[in-house]
Amino acid sequence: MDFQGLWEDRDVRFDISPQQMSLKPGEKMIDKLDSIEDTKGNNGDRGRLLVTNLRLIWHSASFPRVNLSIGYNCIINISTKTAQSKLRGTTEALYVLTKCNNTRFEFIFTNLMPGTPQLFTSVIAVHRAYETSKMYRELKLRGALITNKQLRLLPLEQVYDKVNGVWNLSSDQGNLGTFYITNVRLVWHANLNESFNVSIPYLQMKSVKVRDSKFGLALVVESSQQSGGYVLGFRIDPTEKLQETAKEIQSLHKVYSACPIYGIEFEVEDKPEPLEDLTVENVQDDVEIEQTEEQSDAFAAYFADGDHQKDRDPVYSEELGLAVEKLKEGFTLSGLWEVL
Repeated sequence: MDFQGLWEDRDVRFDISPQQMSLKPGEKMIDKLDSIEDTKGNNGDRGRLLVTNLRLIWHSASFPRVNLSIGYNCIINISTKTAQSKLRGTTEALYVLTKCNNTRFEFIFTNLMPGTPQLFTSVIAVHRAYETSKMYRELKLRGALITNKQLRLLPLEQVYDKVNGVWNLSSDQGNLGTFYITNVRLVWHANLNESFNVSIPYLQMKSVKVRDSKFGLALVVESSQQSGGYVLGFRIDPTEKLQETAKEIQSLHKVYSACPIYGIEFEVEDKPEPLEDLTVENVQDDVEIEQTEEQSDAFAAYFADGDHQKDRDPVYSEELGLAVEKLKEGFTLSGLWEVL
């Protein structure tokens, strides 16, 4: 599996294909909620909300191609507020504020079944589990990784090997330390200063190789661009031990890739059905859809102008023959009419 292409928890997407709706390796269905309305973008349209360990997926019950995918890493706030639903009237709803590629989107989900708080409890609890398990997924420098000369294990973590005599080659003189090789990450710490350390999840490993360096043969770990694009060099003597350690890390990285452990653990009492049983078959309409490179119109309904301080300066519109507020970059009047 190519983790560089993992977007599910780090992107907000609209009207995705059935292939993009299907679960990635390691992605698990945690809960499914029927009769959920996307009140802001599809008010009056009954749909289904799928809660996985990486994202929220909402799709219309009648038109499954109308859908949303909201990665948990994009969520900056979840709250409950009063909303106006065409199907329920004034009711309490779940507000999800997100930020993706410097654009803020707001989503409002309303449960059309009265007296069922599961919408709020499931989403809030799973998102909290995601936020508190970032060590499984993010590279960490100088973290609180070691206690009493032992690695502080994550709940689903197992140590497979501890390698002593590992030199970190980040400085000219090098630092002598120790490797912990586990089922989810590689950890190194300096023996004389345990707070000088690095935790590299397999999820963020781009490559693990043995290369020549000015210190001789070295184990080189390259991290993903997403995690900073670090190139970390380590030396282990003798060479046979270096090669064995490299093979062990490569092997565990391969095993992890086949079945990733993202660390988000949460269970509901009623187990949800598999995604294949929940997804409604896409019926092809006898309508030709024009593809356009400009996607601003598709999600304009969800924009959250959270940083809005004052109205933009008025400009004269020849199209309308009126003075109008200057449009945001990337928007046109005709495009806004299409949204309506």
